[in-house]
Amino acid sequence: MSQDTYPPSADFVSKAHVSGMEAYQALYERAEKTPEDFWAELAEKELFWFRKWTHAFEWHPPFVKWFVGGTTNASYNCLDRHLATPRKDKLAIIWEGEPGDQRAITYQELHRLVCRFANVLKARGYKAGDRAIIYMPMIPELPVAMLACARLGIMHSVVFGGFSAEALKARIQDLDATAVITADGGWRRGKEVRLKDAVDEALVDCPGVRDVIVCRRTGSDVPMQEGRDLWWHELEQGVSDDCPAVELDAEHPLYALYTSGTTGRPKGILHTTGGYLLQTTMTMKWVFDLKDEDIYWCAADIGWVTGHSYIVYGPLSAGATSVIYEGAPDTPAWDRWWSMVEKYKVNILYTSPTAIRALLRQGDEWPNKHDLSSLRLLGSVGEPINPAAWEWYHRVVGKSRCPIVDTWWQTETGSILIAPMPGAVPLKPGSATLPMPGVIADIVDLDGKPARAGQEGYLIIRRPWPSMIRTIWGDPKRYEDQYWSRVPGAYFTGDAARRDEDGYFWVLGRVDDVMNVSGHRLSTMEVESALVKHPAVAEAAVVGKPDELTGQAVCAFVTLKGGGWDYDNLGSELRDWVGHEIGKFARPAEIRFTDALPKTRSGKIMRRLLREIVTTHSVTGDVTTLEDFTVVTKLSG
Repeated sequence: MSQDTYPPSADFVSKAHVSGMEAYQALYERAEKTPEDFWAELAEKELFWFRKWTHAFEWHPPFVKWFVGGTTNASYNCLDRHLATPRKDKLAIIWEGEPGDQRAITYQELHRLVCRFANVLKARGYKAGDRAIIYMPMIPELPVAMLACARLGIMHSVVFGGFSAEALKARIQDLDATAVITADGGWRRGKEVRLKDAVDEALVDCPGVRDVIVCRRTGSDVPMQEGRDLWWHELEQGVSDDCPAVELDAEHPLYALYTSGTTGRPKGILHTTGGYLLQTTMTMKWVFDLKDEDIYWCAADIGWVTGHSYIVYGPLSAGATSVIYEGAPDTPAWDRWWSMVEKYKVNILYTSPTAIRALLRQGDEWPNKHDLSSLRLLGSVGEPINPAAWEWYHRVVGKSRCPIVDTWWQTETGSILIAPMPGAVPLKPGSATLPMPGVIADIVDLDGKPARAGQEGYLIIRRPWPSMIRTIWGDPKRYEDQYWSRVPGAYFTGDAARRDEDGYFWVLGRVDDVMNVSGHRLSTMEVESALVKHPAVAEAAVVGKPDELTGQAVCAFVTLKGGGWDYDNLGSELRDWVGHEIGKFARPAEIRFTDALPKTRSGKIMRRLLREIVTTHSVTGDVTTLEDFTVVTKLSG
């Protein structure tokens, strides 16, 4: 085992769901040897079924079915089954709005809210097989709408509240949705984000939408079209809060979540009910070591898959108390998150490396102003976390006592596939460590030949898993071509990775984030990690740009920590720094200093836009997920 490892403390091991490496290995080996029995036993123990399945697994590559013939309901599993237990009066959701308003909702109360709204949908004629778009801010009515749809078997697609009218329209049209559930607006950095206006604009070209149900959040005036637009609160008046969950096939579509590529129309990633719910429930326990008394906060947006799996379905199925926050981490100041951790005594915090780096950049004084002693586990999601950010998160936020679960997964995988079990697996900063039970991961070249230890290659999954994508909505051919044709018989993740001598996985980012400089394969993550190690650098994003001599040259966009820097000398110093850390061939040909990097509202750096800027000096691709377009304007100007 390498030197820079952090083994779990004896105290953590003694209380963990999975205690020690031997327990992890036994679990993993059992899942590998008898996968059907392994998942079937968990499904019976961990979920409620109206009718048990006839067989656990059916695989006709590349299409899979789990728990064939079984019937269940995601909403029932997240709510009803807890009501016969002491969890009935436990908090399901602790919500805080950006202006400071708060709500605390028990499982019993959430059940009532969901049943009432499900009855509203039922009264409007919606039923199993129908499709609804949900376009809302981060308010409790968002999970209520999702769970009400799931209760009736209405497939939902949550569209992130930062998307434009154009992006919303594309998703409504592709899904052929007949209902849109939205709000007047939401709050972000003290400003109102007007959602209903975007809906009105999108629906000019969506004649198939019958109803627009509008939740009042900001209270501002919005136009309401008679016969189509309806106020949520008015529809709920006098409605019963008794609504039985519909018995649904295990493979009934639960939701489609759209991911946008660099070109072409967005693709709807389809997830179904039974397998998805089982694996999100199990990973809540395995990865977050969830205890019944925990206050758990996934600081993502429900509009992304992280929010679906680890704010709504996974936590509620596992009976957790889930914190939801509406606004930005810097409003009204950069200690908003830390004040909430202190106020709600949060035990588990799960966020993105980009958010961690943004918080790091503000300095240690913000977290140090608050009592963070309630924290016992930290998590990272969305992209590989560079070691410098990992170390800061561990030392400053976790006070060197909280394990960090660095999780690798995708919209398509549905749940976490590679991550440490915190009471078993020693941690290495920057590594997602080892696969979850039932996940047969490998690293290969494009001929499917396994890579040696330390050699970079393509990350693949060799066997289906319960929460995996079933297809791309309306386009099974695209699903087959994109995920199952590159390496025959295996799921192609599109990520580059390597495995070290201990078998740990180091995910290096998307395949297109790997540069080839004078024949050297170099991951953008590797160069970014080297740059961020420098004391002056807060964040870095690296892309390859065409170069006649070397094929590709390294171009780095760098934001700095506070201080009066001599840019000319610092640029030269950083180039030498990277040369020293990685090798002379990795020295950036160009370093551009910038106040900010282009990011999605979920905090991911959009390297694709940076590639466009360095190659064409303009941006023509999809920018609907950008938080602040002015960043791109400044960089390409």
